[in-house]
Amino acid sequence: MVIFAVYIFLMMLIVGGIGIDIMRFERDRTRVQYTLDRAVLAAADLDQQLDPSAVVRDYFAKANLSGYLSSVSVQEGLGFRTVSGSAETTFNTQFMHMAGVDTLTARAASTAEERIDGVEISLVLDVSGSMNSNNRLPNLKVAAKDFVDEMFDNSEEGKVSISIVPYATQVSVPETVWAHFNTSTERDDATIVQREAASNTIEGFPRCINFQAGDFQTTAVSLTQRYQATMFFDPFYDYEGRDRDPMRRVQLPVCDPTPSRELMVLQEDRTALKSFIDNMWGGGNTSIDVGMKWGVALIDPTMRPVVSALIGSGDVSNDFTGRPLNYEDDSALKVIVLMTDGENTSQYFVRDQYRFGMSNVWWNEQEEEYSVYLGLDVWDEDNDGNYNEPLFYWPGDRFRKYADHAYGEGTYEETNYSYECTSYRRNGSCRRYNYVATTVTVDEPGHAEEVSYADLWAFTTIERVARGIYAPFMGTNDALNDWYYAVRDYVNANTKNYRTSQICDQAKAQNVIVFTIGFEAPYNGRTVLQDCASSPAHFFDVNGLEIADAFSAIASSIRQLRLTQ
Repeated sequence: MVIFAVYIFLMMLIVGGIGIDIMRFERDRTRVQYTLDRAVLAAADLDQQLDPSAVVRDYFAKANLSGYLSSVSVQEGLGFRTVSGSAETTFNTQFMHMAGVDTLTARAASTAEERIDGVEISLVLDVSGSMNSNNRLPNLKVAAKDFVDEMFDNSEEGKVSISIVPYATQVSVPETVWAHFNTSTERDDATIVQREAASNTIEGFPRCINFQAGDFQTTAVSLTQRYQATMFFDPFYDYEGRDRDPMRRVQLPVCDPTPSRELMVLQEDRTALKSFIDNMWGGGNTSIDVGMKWGVALIDPTMRPVVSALIGSGDVSNDFTGRPLNYEDDSALKVIVLMTDGENTSQYFVRDQYRFGMSNVWWNEQEEEYSVYLGLDVWDEDNDGNYNEPLFYWPGDRFRKYADHAYGEGTYEETNYSYECTSYRRNGSCRRYNYVATTVTVDEPGHAEEVSYADLWAFTTIERVARGIYAPFMGTNDALNDWYYAVRDYVNANTKNYRTSQICDQAKAQNVIVFTIGFEAPYNGRTVLQDCASSPAHFFDVNGLEIADAFSAIASSIRQLRLTQ
């Protein structure tokens, strides 16, 4: 009986001891697991600037558990970081060894991941005329293409979208995007442009918006607000393209319709992006405010219906369904990279009274002759004895005359002067001459067509209109005042600097990360860029080949960023 009681006591002691060993084992295992969980969570935080492995090791050191950490694994790329860790400790039993179990091994494993599911980048790149100097444009192309490669080499497929906004005086919008905006209809008056475009002799009508002051106080581009479309016109040169065969439009329009000047929306095809960059060319003034406005608009949620339509048409990958993401979405990272080599300059536009409807200019395409309608002839300017009839002026070099109709719509009398011999010598030579005038009626060939303002500016620069069409009867000074300076207006550099500051502030208020690059830019340009950047560290002032280093540094920085809204 005593032996049995001792046996029962020993059994009870062993069972109780096993419980104590297990309790101690669980205490240590829980401590290791808890430390490991906290360590990998801290290390996986995208805001964490320290090396993730070092963070995990530091947590274990602080807990006096360094000897238990077995391994740390880190995987990271653009917009994500995954940290895994394992730990192991061997516990010597105090009671269980009596049952043949000398040790217990406590193993812990943990994985933490933080990722940004949507990275939206707008590259806003200066392609003004000054980019043709000092090898700037070729250097930019190399740097921008390397940036594209670095972004996609370090990101998961379908996570990063890149838009490109090439800007000069204006930003041109592709037809697939333009169709979603409510814009003014001056282009509907351009019947000659439409006809020539239909015959494939010229590009289609350009698509740019003349943003107003209030438009820079919001990140959005409205799909319902009425915007003023930019006229197709050239305020820079003295050029006539209407008399070319085929007709040729003005050479440096404020809004250029060529595909290489159009913005590119939400792409992940690096080949397409790099080809687009290769095709960029320099020309025109500099509108940093307009470029930035479009760069921000392409990552603004109000563009989502447009992106959805582009996905439906196959122009944007369906990986980007639901983009642009909401600003308050913690999984979204929105970035602007704004680059210029200059500063804001004048942005020209056509005044309202010269935008819509028909001008007073007529054109005879067959004979390549202009006519100008001047109203009623109250002073008999054409000297035909008739008053209060239509009065036109034919400004061509072979005429320079007043008439009662546009050239090609009637007849005119032409007087030729010659000498006729009235008396001959015996040898047959002429002794006396009379000066004889012979007047004949000439049927005017061709047909005169009234020209809309939209067509007038599209093929003839405003300076050529003033000098070539109006100056012959108005005089050069009056013609320039009435048909050059009065036709065009502009937004000056100071106003554009203020607008740039406004749109940059609006973007930063939505936690958009703004990097800026001054590429051999003057003082005023650098000042605008410094103000626009998210912080002084987000502004790069570079020269020559250093632009590649700037883009590379920005690419590296983007991989470390996370929006904290």
